[in-house]
Amino acid sequence: MAAFHWKDFKPTIFFIGKFLGVYLLGNLLYGTFITTYHPAADPITVFVTNQTTAIIDVIASPVSCYPSSTSPSVVIRQDRPIVSVFEGCNGFNVMIVFLAFTVAIGEFNRKMWWFVPGGILLIHAINLFRIGLLFFISRDYPHNLYFFHKYLLTALVYGAIFLLWFIWLRVNKKLKHEPN
Repeated sequence: MAAFHWKDFKPTIFFIGKFLGVYLLGNLLYGTFITTYHPAADPITVFVTNQTTAIIDVIASPVSCYPSSTSPSVVIRQDRPIVSVFEGCNGFNVMIVFLAFTVAIGEFNRKMWWFVPGGILLIHAINLFRIGLLFFISRDYPHNLYFFHKYLLTALVYGAIFLLWFIWLRVNKKLKHEPN
């Protein structure tokens, strides 16, 4: 049986440690933040819903949003309530996952200072598109809402995150090969 050599596993252990550290800290802080607003929707969810409503309002006939009186969500309505945006729909948790991987895989460098905000903005834009599309699906094809919400549009968001991670891996590979 081969002996355990710390040096062989050190990069993997540090990756897992940094990922879990950033992920757990981010979720702990965010969880504390949203519970301070319970039973109402947190400000991030309100902000994302307001932005989505403004986009839909430009594209389609007038819509509005209002806080739900029965759950911590914000409802987007047209002639009737169409969709409710909950805390899990605002995209913040997937931004934490994106940040955790980006920090865990690379070293702190100047490229991270543009990549992380740019990635978060891209994730936010895709999430606004996702919520807007869910509005139209819920309004016009409500029987398809579950599939689009649970699978297809969730895959779109995570696919974008995986693409960003792939780009980040390529950026870090180039950084390691650049002469000092």
